[in-house]
Amino acid sequence: MTSASDDHLDDRRRATDHTTVMDTPIGVLTITVGDAGVRSVRFPGERQDDVPSPSGGPHDVADEVVRQLAEYFDGERQEFDVPLDPVGSEFQLAAWRALRTIPYGETVSYGEQAARLGDPRKARAVGAANGRNPIPIIIPCHRVVGADGSLTGFGGGIETKAWLLAHEERHSGRALDLG
Repeated sequence: MTSASDDHLDDRRRATDHTTVMDTPIGVLTITVGDAGVRSVRFPGERQDDVPSPSGGPHDVADEVVRQLAEYFDGERQEFDVPLDPVGSEFQLAAWRALRTIPYGETVSYGEQAARLGDPRKARAVGAANGRNPIPIIIPCHRVVGADGSLTGFGGGIETKAWLLAHEERHSGRALDLG
């Protein structure tokens, strides 16, 4: 539950957010950044009603995110080094930090990610946290698969998850074992 002061803080954050759109091989991404860093990356078809309209003019962080994502889609970038400002619970933030440790071109199961967080029995909670990841691709939740290697839930859709993993497999030279 958030307090009125938390809501006010979130309203102030939105007021200073900068939004841009980017055409990619998986569709148009909507990127929102705030003063502290990237707040969200949204896929086509995702809810956008809480995202400010695209802002005009240059913005250093937004421009850098677009550049780094373009490099990723061109197969030239495997890690991102832009400042991030995701909003989530303590558990969600820990789960998202763990996602950033999964190397490009590799996958782990939800159970493996839960074990990295200290409790392999929390695979479902990890899945729920990953499903709320506001900064996909940069925080690579697409690298988490079912225990049998199968592709499971993803905010951008299973086809997009498959495309991202195939893209990373192609550019990393690693073969992924996907059920």
